Amino acid sequence: MVPAVDTLGTNCEPRLIAETGLAARVANVVEPPLNAAGFRLVRVKVTGEAGCTVQIMAERPDGAMSVEDCEAVSRLVSPVLDVEDPIERAYRLEISSPGIDRPLVRRSDFARWTTHRAKVELALPHEGRKRFNGLLGGVEGEATRFHRLDAHEGEETEVLLRLADIAEARLVLTDELIRESLRRGKRAARGTEDAEAAAPGEDDAAPAQTLTNGRAFERPARKPQRTARH
Repeated sequence: MVPAVDTLGTNCEPRLIAETGLAARVANVVEPPLNAAGFRLVRVKVTGEAGCTVQIMAERPDGAMSVEDCEAVSRLVSPVLDVEDPIERAYRLEISSPGIDRPLVRRSDFARWTTHRAKVELALPHEGRKRFNGLLGGVEGEATRFHRLDAHEGEETEVLLRLADIAEARLVLTDELIRESLRRGKRAARGTEDAEAAAPGEDDAAPAQTLTNGRAFERPARKPQRTARH
């Protein structure tokens, strides 16, 4: 099943925040086949967990990601990683959804989650400050409007943060965010059901369910362990 394309962006929309070092080498290997298959790479992390763990976070262009999608991504990138071999030592491959308190890595992320609370860290300070905690106010030109909840008396509460200066950004888990994520997941599932009803016989799989916990799928592989966790 081909993932739906959101009007806020396509699967090839560039990321504002990219990896460095070993994680960047892995990202360079897996991002082209992910894009070709209709997925978007969110983030790659290489950690020392269980010796070495490669975490690949991905999603569909509409932000949804089911367990079945994660399994498909694992099957897609495993042989590519085996051939390109960007990591010399043994490692475990973990595929996950972004989760509810997701990282924001593309321009469309800041537009899609307008009004929700986020934490932003800048690579370059804005008026002497690098860290901000507040509400997303949408995208204006090459910046995102941000309503600060951490402003002290006399400080600006409304700021424009240049997207190019953002080093890290993540949604903050709130009751409102959970409700909105569940609503979007239900809408995505209904859209899948409608598409399957319109084209019977093409795909008998169950409708996709959006992952909300950010953990998805690990898969055993030759080099030498890639496992699965929910």
